[in-house]
Amino acid sequence: MSFLFQPFKQKEVTLPNRVVCSPMCMYSAGDDGKVTDWHIIHYGTRAAGKVGLLMLEATAVEPRGRISMKDLGLWSDEHMEGFKRIVAFAQAQGSKTAIQLAHAGRKAFVDEPILAPSASPFRPTDPIPVEMGPTEIAQVIEAFAQAARRAKQIGFDIIEIHAAHGYLLNQFLSPLVNKRTDEYGGDLIGRARLLGEVIHAVKAEWGTARPLYVRISAVDHHPDGFQLSDSITLARMLKEWGVDLVDVSSGGATPHPPAHVYPGYQVKYAETIKREAGIATGAVGLITTAEQAEEIIANDRADLVFLARVLLRNPYWTIHAAKQLGVDYLGPRQYARGF
Repeated sequence: MSFLFQPFKQKEVTLPNRVVCSPMCMYSAGDDGKVTDWHIIHYGTRAAGKVGLLMLEATAVEPRGRISMKDLGLWSDEHMEGFKRIVAFAQAQGSKTAIQLAHAGRKAFVDEPILAPSASPFRPTDPIPVEMGPTEIAQVIEAFAQAARRAKQIGFDIIEIHAAHGYLLNQFLSPLVNKRTDEYGGDLIGRARLLGEVIHAVKAEWGTARPLYVRISAVDHHPDGFQLSDSITLARMLKEWGVDLVDVSSGGATPHPPAHVYPGYQVKYAETIKREAGIATGAVGLITTAEQAEEIIANDRADLVFLARVLLRNPYWTIHAAKQLGVDYLGPRQYARGF
């Protein structure tokens, strides 16, 4: 029996396999961040392709937290109906569903002032963000909490909090960005304070019956930035705060990409955090073949594999992978003749 196609149970949610459709922004939202037909078809196709977990793209918890004006949002009850359609169809196909709640911070490109832990832009030519004070911090925490309330009402199985890739919560974590001298800055405990407060606020609305994930950037790919040892410490904190899985990516705090990118280049981060912090992890980053994904799960290097661009190229990757690994056809009955 394939390890990749073993179920994965956490709390009241059981994924049918270990394949996750990683959150990928479509930049296709309609008026004011609403779901469009594009999202219905795009996510529905990956669910029909039998991913174990369909995770929707970074969804802004408030308008000024969008990466772009075409990002999805969940800052009002008016956004909920479109998400309900995606969730209902995906779950009917046997896929579990998740939503990644996010705030872009200083990497937002919107028509209003943007926020950051410190008043420094992402690039020298970008707008200078507002350094967040107590009011802005409280507003962001409440925005995450209310988005979590809506996600629960919509029927999502899992929430992921986006604390990676140089967006707001990652900005607070990274010493390259966070230059504060108050209780939200300084050492890792201070820099992680906002993330901890967001997690507690989200859990108060989300409850404890269903899993809560957090995506982190394990390293900043900079000698003065966040290091793997910091991520291990952070993962231990996340476990203590009741987080069920750490989705392990890297980079994004600076405009500079990692020096070397190769198949599975981030898996070592997920493996180390899983081993050292004793928490479930997801691996992501140029995982493209069935054999590669199987090896990661079989050797207990991570608990889930998050696939991104390969699922853009082939939404039925999971069905093909099952065949390659000797698993009986698991796709929709309507497509069985094609396999």
